[in-house]
Amino acid sequence: MRLVIVSGLSGSGKTVALHALEDEGFYCIDNLHLGLLTAFVAQLLTPKLKLYEDAAVGIDARSGVEELRRFSAIVEDIRAQGIDLEVVYLQAEVETLLKRFSETRRKHPLSRKGLPLIEAIHLERTLLSEIAAHADLVIDTTRSNVHQLIAQVRERVGHGPQGALGLQFQSFGFKHGVPTDSDYVFDVRCLPNPHWEPRLRSQTGLDPAVREYLEAHPMVEQMYDDLRRFLENWIPRFEAENRNYLSVSIGCTGGQHRSVYLVQRLGEHFRTERSAALSIRHRELE
Repeated sequence: MRLVIVSGLSGSGKTVALHALEDEGFYCIDNLHLGLLTAFVAQLLTPKLKLYEDAAVGIDARSGVEELRRFSAIVEDIRAQGIDLEVVYLQAEVETLLKRFSETRRKHPLSRKGLPLIEAIHLERTLLSEIAAHADLVIDTTRSNVHQLIAQVRERVGHGPQGALGLQFQSFGFKHGVPTDSDYVFDVRCLPNPHWEPRLRSQTGLDPAVREYLEAHPMVEQMYDDLRRFLENWIPRFEAENRNYLSVSIGCTGGQHRSVYLVQRLGEHFRTERSAALSIRHRELE
């Protein structure tokens, strides 16, 4: 049986993620008190409920300090029962969360205690720190809309063989910020930049002319080979540690040319080499 715990900051998209998993066939419950999780699992393991092979629950900060401190022990106990448990944690930058609450005019769950919104967000982050520390997958939704988040959840959580390492290759531009949900970050700003070629400036690393330009430089091929060999060597080590997810981010200045080219090429290489779930994302092209 597979169980996914979805947690994270209010306004980061937990409910959207659960709805995406429900569409994938998961039996989902939102806002389950952490103290009830063990009993919920016991019910799922009874013969009459065996039809739920995949389940997902939403856990938030309202479970209370004492229960949240026990999160690690609760997870270990559930895994000891032979359940394939994954923890997915969603987050976003404070400014983004403030904007989302302003747009929806909804109250923050912790603001009902009289806290200003900004303080409620910081308190929630502190309360959920134990869950964040044990997350198998962290998704930062700062620059994602609803449809992009749904796609990420389906690709990285909803699909793929059970127990397999799910890979994400992501391109980005350093001037727009480094993705905070990355396991590996590679800087390729040292490579020749097609941006300075007027005919290539408006194109991307997905276009043939840009690929041809980059492949004409030996150092680009050397960078690709070095990254490929590095990942081929270390991905199996992550699998040996029973990791569920690995996010590889490659950045150039604007996230349009060099990083896009390398992410696309590496992603396609590992997609043909592996049967596990693999997603390719070009953040600045979305």
